[in-house]
Amino acid sequence: MQEKHNIAGEELWLLAQKALYWPRKRTLFVADTHFGKVGHFRKHGISIPPQAAEENFSRMEALLRQTQAQEVYFLGDLFHSEMNQEWLRFKQMIALHPACRFHPIGGNHDILEQASYYRARLEFHSGALQLEPFLLSHEPLENYLGERGYNLCGHIHPGVRLRGRGKQSLRLACFHFMPHQAILPAFGAFTGTALREPKQEDQVFVVLEDKVIEIS
Repeated sequence: MQEKHNIAGEELWLLAQKALYWPRKRTLFVADTHFGKVGHFRKHGISIPPQAAEENFSRMEALLRQTQAQEVYFLGDLFHSEMNQEWLRFKQMIALHPACRFHPIGGNHDILEQASYYRARLEFHSGALQLEPFLLSHEPLENYLGERGYNLCGHIHPGVRLRGRGKQSLRLACFHFMPHQAILPAFGAFTGTALREPKQEDQVFVVLEDKVIEIS
């Protein structure tokens, strides 16, 4: 299920797959996919089921089918580390969508040579990218007042802790909207969350199974 939200005069859809969709432009925004992380961990002796990697690809393929996006912007950390079999799987996936343009924005984990992105038919951007009325970046821009557009970013892997009666609590990934900036949840599995402390003027939407729910 999705939640609709208006930012900078544009309607965005917050998707339970931890992505933003801009229907007017048929554009998808995804942060911190960290493709390759499962293979990287397994290579270094950390026991993670190999099917976890396929789960990431299955969710991405479902998103592409669901939205029929014509443009996809990866807000940094598309690939987790050095090249491995998951990179080949990723190239196979995007090859099935020749009408869609894919734009990775460089993140701190994106260490592959730029030629690798171009050979995969990816339009790589090393820094912040203006896509009016938005400014896309990997890391949140510090002390940003919206002078170059509303900032959509990732990197933080935002989450909040919901507390129930008694001592019950639940830690959930979230979309964190601030006056001039929104931080998207991490798309990839095994990425963890960093707890946020929203201010009164902020809006937070948590991802709960197949729903997106506003909590502030």
